[in-house]
Amino acid sequence: MNNLRTVSDTKRNFYNQHTRPINTIYRRVVEELMVEMHLLSVNADFRYDPIYALGVVTAFERFMQGYQPERDKEPIFEALCQSIEDNPQRYRQDADRLRQLLQNVSAQQLFDWIDGKASLQGAEDLQAQMQAIAQNSKFKYSRLFAIGVFTLLELADAELVKDEKQRVEALKQVATALHVPEDKLNKDLELYRSNLDKIEQALITMADILSADRRKRQQRLQEKEAGVATSNGDSGSASGSSQDKTPSGS
Repeated sequence: MNNLRTVSDTKRNFYNQHTRPINTIYRRVVEELMVEMHLLSVNADFRYDPIYALGVVTAFERFMQGYQPERDKEPIFEALCQSIEDNPQRYRQDADRLRQLLQNVSAQQLFDWIDGKASLQGAEDLQAQMQAIAQNSKFKYSRLFAIGVFTLLELADAELVKDEKQRVEALKQVATALHVPEDKLNKDLELYRSNLDKIEQALITMADILSADRRKRQQRLQEKEAGVATSNGDSGSASGSSQDKTPSGS
């Protein structure tokens, strides 16, 4: 009997965990991420690793930027991980550990560490996992792993990833060291960066629409208040006129 989880099972798990509605512009982001994580989790060759965790956390944070209400973001992330029967704290802790580790590390030090030529204090276990990835002929590459790699480079040298020539060379070094497909790495990251730009533009557009809507509502309110004031003024004048017409002696 095949008890392999289906995409429908995962979606049902998610919406059982997170019962609040998700803003329309972000629902597609959440569901696409959910499906991607699901397909990896049921793949026989897939093995969780910290770079993948960093990719998941980074993708979620970047694509959910500006989500309102802000307090719902973490419950959504938790439900996302729990929907594939995984622990959200593991993702957060591994991503945070890599971020802390690379705070004072140069791009060259990062390359040497990934390649096994140099070590970083307190990160021997992480380096062993890097070597395991490089030596695994069945390693299941994914777009989320690519985002994790890109984030490593960003953390080590934010300016490097902005320069196309340097970025391509850096990705080539990482792909060679980890034995992952360079062409897929570049293609997935181009799409990732393009989608980030689209999300940012959508947020700007949405902010402009909301701002224009607020201005219109404020203008209508001011016009309404001005109308009420005018109406009250007219009533006062009419009342005064009636009093003037009242005979002074009766």
